[in-house]
Amino acid sequence: MTVHFIGAGPGAHDLLTLRAVRLMESSPVCLYAGTYLDRAVLEHCPPDAELIDTQHLNLDDIIEVMVRAHGAGRDVARLCSGDPSVYSAVAEQARRLDRAGIAWDVTPGVPAYAATAAIVGRELTVPEVTQSVVLTRAQRDSTKMPSTEQLASFAQTRASLVLHLAIRHVRLLAGELVEYYGADCPVVVGSQVSQPSELILRGTLADIADRVEEHGLTQAAVIIVGWALDAEGFIESHLYRSRRTS
Repeated sequence: MTVHFIGAGPGAHDLLTLRAVRLMESSPVCLYAGTYLDRAVLEHCPPDAELIDTQHLNLDDIIEVMVRAHGAGRDVARLCSGDPSVYSAVAEQARRLDRAGIAWDVTPGVPAYAATAAIVGRELTVPEVTQSVVLTRAQRDSTKMPSTEQLASFAQTRASLVLHLAIRHVRLLAGELVEYYGADCPVVVGSQVSQPSELILRGTLADIADRVEEHGLTQAAVIIVGWALDAEGFIESHLYRSRRTS
């Protein structure tokens, strides 16, 4: 028996990897976060699969389901929104599974920020504009951030900035970032990206909070900030510059 941590991508049923689909099809138990995915994703599960929405469960509850499945010899598909490498709580779940002697593995998925960038047709690393992407989150009503990872420190680099778990604090965050990026810096907010309820908001640090509040967004959204979103007249990268052949 194995617990499969599976990147469910931004939520669309057709943005899963082939491996993810294969594992879901062979797992009699599926744990998923209903807040973040389209229920059509669950169509990849066996018709008689035990489907458990984890949005109202704590870590103890989730591990209890996994231990029970292990005792019955039933594989578990543990769906994670986006990619399991970021804000998925895989580390703490895997630690518990190791203690219980339960095997587990990880299958990557499409991150929500990548899906958002794809929808707006923008590359987040543009030659001589920015070559870095910072993935971080807000700290207000959540786990404490390390003292060395303050938003201002990241903003000083003017890299493309991706904010997770931050939509409820967008006004405060935008106000803080203006000092480093400028009020007219472009911002994109992606909510429920790739799902039927998808919403994409475009704006600047000066007005994005108004747009977010106008639409009442409070969860399941990613914020992307940076000049790569509106880059014009940039040079061609060294890799793809024209080369003469002799």
